[in-house]
Amino acid sequence: MTEAASDAPVLAEGNGAAVVDAHPTSPPVAGVRTPEYPLPQGDGPFDLLVWDAPNVDATLAQVIGAKPTAANRPRYDAIARWLVQRAEGRDVEGAVFANVPPALAGQMRGWVEAIRGLGFAVFARPKLGEGDDVDEAMLAHIHHRARCGRLRRLVVARGDGRNFLAPLEDLARAGVQVTVLSFFEVAGYAAESPLIEFVDLEELPGAFLSPLDRIRLDALPTGGAWLRPTGSLREAAGG
Repeated sequence: MTEAASDAPVLAEGNGAAVVDAHPTSPPVAGVRTPEYPLPQGDGPFDLLVWDAPNVDATLAQVIGAKPTAANRPRYDAIARWLVQRAEGRDVEGAVFANVPPALAGQMRGWVEAIRGLGFAVFARPKLGEGDDVDEAMLAHIHHRARCGRLRRLVVARGDGRNFLAPLEDLARAGVQVTVLSFFEVAGYAAESPLIEFVDLEELPGAFLSPLDRIRLDALPTGGAWLRPTGSLREAAGG
């Protein structure tokens, strides 16, 4: 993303956080207007986590080669502890973004209420078609928080860098500490960026009840390892 000089972030010191007076992500992606959520109380710096629930689920399925279940999905209480500990006394905000297919609204209610009870705000958008994702809402929320001048650290839980890499690197250049939470196998955009800190989700203490069924190519045993197929040779051959 290349921006004209007049659109570059303008920085000032404020409560130890980068003050972003203008930011390249200011025009939200075209579509239905995303409602704004109130800022954290006070005037001090804060850390923000934005969690792309459908993307985390999809990338987890890709990593383990199976549909995720309650037994191998990330634990939000552990995510909350990690976020608070890293904030070192700063205020924290956690926002989970989710698509809600109308037919599954009843089934998803318990999950939504459970994570709200842990302190996370939830942005829920109806899934009415293939193009109804939460990318626009996440970017709009990140931009709104960046404009307030109090954002110290941004944590994005998302494996897909499409639409996100350039805005995140712009924020990092503006002085915001940017971290991406995902899986090594799918988040190369973050792991390879010199401006973004990458943290594998499985490295968070207590994030999973048991080790995931995966072998990381960046952490192979010295004797090597077998990686089992996640598809069928017969299906690949069309048989």
